[in-house]
Amino acid sequence: MLHNRVMSKGTIQDPDHIQIFEEARPRLLGLAYRILGSLADAEDAVQDTFVKWAGVKWAGVNSAGTGRVEIDNPAAWLTTACTRRCLDLLRAGHRARTSYVGAWLPEPVHASVENEAEGKLELAQSLTTAFLLMLERLTPKERAAYLLHDVFEQPYAEIAGTLELSEAACRKLVSRAKAHIEKAELRHQTPAAQQDRLLAAFQEAVCGGTTAELAVLLADDIRLSTDSGGKVKALRKVLEGRAAVLAFLGKGLHSFWAGFAWHPAELNGTRGFLITEAGRTVASVTFAYDPAGRARAIYIMRNPDKLARLNVAGEGTAGVGVPAIH
Repeated sequence: MLHNRVMSKGTIQDPDHIQIFEEARPRLLGLAYRILGSLADAEDAVQDTFVKWAGVKWAGVNSAGTGRVEIDNPAAWLTTACTRRCLDLLRAGHRARTSYVGAWLPEPVHASVENEAEGKLELAQSLTTAFLLMLERLTPKERAAYLLHDVFEQPYAEIAGTLELSEAACRKLVSRAKAHIEKAELRHQTPAAQQDRLLAAFQEAVCGGTTAELAVLLADDIRLSTDSGGKVKALRKVLEGRAAVLAFLGKGLHSFWAGFAWHPAELNGTRGFLITEAGRTVASVTFAYDPAGRARAIYIMRNPDKLARLNVAGEGTAGVGVPAIH
């Protein structure tokens, strides 16, 4: 059938068609991951975008009757299609998120901001766990509008088309999102040496039970969250305050993790740990910092589904590591 031949050409045989999408894939994956907080869901959204790209690009006939529908701006079209698919997935997943067992954290990914050029630093910093959690507090359209404008530098005219809103409405969405993000004081870079000091003190607290050094590196209102998805034994409540966090690390977690292997890793733009047992990653640990360089949040991932792509070498499956996510 002619339809089958056209689709086959569009999806498999036409190198220009495939190249355009593959060049856009890292950017689309980065956008989808930031919107959804899940690499698995982001990859699904990007794949769905590819299927739609293949169908729309070659389906039907254009006004000249040549049998080929051209798209003037493929990058903008792909961004729009991917964003809309992400928003659909957010709506569909809302019910599952509200019934999630324990704390929910974004899926960790191998990503570093070290040695990033100044122009790319803001893009890389928007991968941090703290930033992704801040995005979760925004409405879906606030989240999308902010990311498209402030992180991916799209003009308001294109954002308005993507979200099917007026430019004025999009400006209000971005303004509200920026106000929330600026209030949270997330856009700063903690020196690597300070991060390393915290990692050493954290490991000593858990493995050795000595918390004195860690205590001076924690903010008064430190929070510790553990995401297990209800699939493994883990702390389900969020701990708040320095005393509670130190007691848990130096006594409770010490009895479980002291014998595990610890591996420093670059995760979501900050330095953290991968914790392994018999070569299998059983936990990851990342941190958020206040402007003074003190840790104000500790994020422990124990959900095996969200750890499946992490390994000690940092060589995850395609799309996990830098520069696959932009």
